[in-house]
Amino acid sequence: MDVILLERVHKLGQMGDVVKVKDGFARNFLLPRKKALRATKANKEHFEKQRAQLEAHNLAAKGEADKVRVKLDGQAFVILRQAGETGLLYGSVSTRDVADAITAGGFTLLRTQIGQDRAIKSLGLHEVRIVLHPEVSAKVTINVARSAEEAERQARGENVLLEKTDDELALEEAEALFETAPEGDASEAAPEAPAEDKKKKKK
Repeated sequence: MDVILLERVHKLGQMGDVVKVKDGFARNFLLPRKKALRATKANKEHFEKQRAQLEAHNLAAKGEADKVRVKLDGQAFVILRQAGETGLLYGSVSTRDVADAITAGGFTLLRTQIGQDRAIKSLGLHEVRIVLHPEVSAKVTINVARSAEEAERQARGENVLLEKTDDELALEEAEALFETAPEGDASEAAPEAPAEDKKKKKK
């Protein structure tokens, strides 16, 4: 299907371009979201009449998006999830989860503005592109951790799957002391058996 783009569409074209796309993509995405019109003669004429107004609206929207980008770009947001020792999550972090975390951080976003298709399935720092406008995007870091303390360690650059905290190391040392009996205990316990034998002989 041939369509006229009403705004810039990533990897497709700029406003006013007439491009050929798959019917399903046009019907399910471009047309219902008012990103394009069917490239009929009537629509082409209508677009040319409205072009100046559309460009002015686009310029204003881009300016607003730029203001948000300045504040949002480079920010980090923490999402807590349960995970195994290998770092794989019990579940995943969806685009909706990312949008909710950023919105809770003071920026209103829709799930459709999260510029990635795949869900996050592991602990760690994940860079995510946020589409604020067809021509403006920001990058944020999603810090997926099992606890707030773990998130802080990850933010400092620590690998929480390989490195252990001082508290964890101290706990392991204490457990090792309890599991290993002192050498003197074994030698003191050994003579008890013969003593019992002597009592039996007296009887």
